[in-house]
Amino acid sequence: MTSPCKVNCIRGTVLQMDTKQKAKPANVKTLDRLKVLQKNPTLYQVNTRVWLTELSRELGRPATLDDIPDSAFDKLAEQGFTWIYFLSVWQTGEAGRRISINHPGWKDGFLVDIPDLTDEDICGSGFAVTDYTLHKSFGKPDALGRLKERLNERGLKLMLDLVPNHTAIDHHWVKSHPEFYVQGDESSIAYAPQNFLKVGDQIFAHGRDPYFDGWPDTLQLNYGNPAFREAMFAEISKIAGTCDGLRCDMAMLVLPDVFARTWSIDIESFWPEAISNVKKAHPGFVFMAEVYWDREWDLQQLGFDFTYDKRLYDRLRQNDARPVREHFFAAPDYQQRSARFLENHDEPRAAGTFPTEQHKAASILTFFSQGLRFLHQGQFEGYRKRVSVHLQRKPKEDVDQDIQNFYNELVDCLKLPVVHNGEWKLLECARAWEDNWTAESIIAFSWTDENSGSNEKPVYIVVNYSPHQSQSYVKISPQGIETQTAGLKDFDIRLSSGSDLKFLELTENGFFVDFPAWGYAVLA
Repeated sequence: MTSPCKVNCIRGTVLQMDTKQKAKPANVKTLDRLKVLQKNPTLYQVNTRVWLTELSRELGRPATLDDIPDSAFDKLAEQGFTWIYFLSVWQTGEAGRRISINHPGWKDGFLVDIPDLTDEDICGSGFAVTDYTLHKSFGKPDALGRLKERLNERGLKLMLDLVPNHTAIDHHWVKSHPEFYVQGDESSIAYAPQNFLKVGDQIFAHGRDPYFDGWPDTLQLNYGNPAFREAMFAEISKIAGTCDGLRCDMAMLVLPDVFARTWSIDIESFWPEAISNVKKAHPGFVFMAEVYWDREWDLQQLGFDFTYDKRLYDRLRQNDARPVREHFFAAPDYQQRSARFLENHDEPRAAGTFPTEQHKAASILTFFSQGLRFLHQGQFEGYRKRVSVHLQRKPKEDVDQDIQNFYNELVDCLKLPVVHNGEWKLLECARAWEDNWTAESIIAFSWTDENSGSNEKPVYIVVNYSPHQSQSYVKISPQGIETQTAGLKDFDIRLSSGSDLKFLELTENGFFVDFPAWGYAVLA
C-alpha cells in the first residue's frame, strides 16, 4: 500500500521516506479544469455487453444504456478521465453467434475462464458487425445519443468502434452489394478453405490479415471497389454523428501496400479522405488506430490522432530497462500521438501478466509518459482473466485490493494539470560511481509547465525497472536546479513503491536515488 508522504532532504545525507504521515488529497484545483485537459488525455475502456449483463442481474430485467447510473459517469469524471470507450455497441447477427458457439477452439478457450459457461453467455464477436446501429439489446437507437449527451455534460467524450476491414457474414451488404467484398471461386475454397466461404451461390473471402487464417465469422471488404469506398465514407460519416471519436480496428489492414500483399488488389489510400471528411463536419473529432508491425508513424501521417503503442507494451514485458528507455528516444510529436496501455480487450490482463511490483512499475512508466493513457475496465480491480469479445459475461474473480489502491492513487496523480498540458522530458540517469552498472535500470521523466503562467510545479517520475536494487544520479536542467533547490526541503512524494527509497538533495549532478527492485516514485 503506497501513500503520499514527505522526504526531508538534508544535503549530503541519505534519508528514508516517512510513510506514517496521512495521505493527502490530489492537488486538483477544480473539476472543471479537468474537462479541457486534452493534450495527454486519459481513456477508460468499458465492455458494454458485460456491464449491461451485470446491471441486468441487479435490476432483475434486461438493462439498456439508459440504465447505467449517472453516478458511474460522475465517478469517471472525478477520476480525471477524458474519454470513455464503449466496446461493442453495434448490432451483430445470429450467424456470428452460431460460429462463436460452435467453434471448438474458441469454446474451449471460453471454458478455461468460465467453467460454468452456457450458450446464453456467448453473444458472438462484437467485431462481426451487421449494422452500425445500436444493438437492439442495448436500447432504442436514440439511447446512444442520450449516452453521448450524458457523458458530454460531465466533460467526458464518447469513443466507439469502427471495423473497417470486414463485416459479419450476415451484413445486409452481402445480399444487396456482394461486389463490396473480396470474392473467390471454387478453386479458392479448395486451396484455402480456412479463408473462403460460400454464401448462396457466391464465394467470399473471410476478413483476415496477411499473417493468419481468416476470421470465420467475417467477410472481407474490397477497397479496390470505388462504389464501396464511397459507401464506407458515408458509413463513417453517419457513425461520427453518434460519438466524439472512433477506435479503428486493425487500421493498418487497409493501407495500400498491406491490402495488396494480402489480396493482390491495388487500392488508393483510404484514411486521409475518410478522416478529412469527418473532421470537416465534426471539428475536434478524434481517430485512434489499432495498429501493429511498426506502421504507427505511417498512420499518424495519414491523419490519425492516436495510434496504439504496442511496442512499449512488448518492451515492458521483456523485463529489460534499456529497450524501454530507448523507446522514449522517439520524436516528441510521435510520442504525443501514441496510445499507451498495459491491457485492453485484446491483450491479457496486466495483473495476470506482470508480477505485482513489476506491474506497478510498468504502470508508472506507461501512464506518466506522453500520449493518450489507455486504461481498461477490470484493470483497477486487478482481474487476471481476460473477457473474450465473444462473451457477455466475465469470469468470477475477487478484487485485488492492493492493485485497486495503487490504481486509485495513480489516476489521482494523473489529474495533476502539469502531466496533461506540461512538457515531458526523458531525463538522463548517470552512474553514481564508475562501476555503478545498475544506473542503466533507472528511468526518469520530468513534466514541467514553464510557459503557461500557471505556476505548476515540476513533477519528476523515477522508476527502477529491474529485479535488483539500483542507484543513479537523475539529472535535471540547470534552470530546474536553480528554481527547485529551495523546495527540496519538502519534496512531495505523490506516489511511491514504499518506504525503502533513498534520496540525496540536488547537486550539480542532479539528485541521487537508490531504489529497490521495481521501486518507483512520483515527486511533485
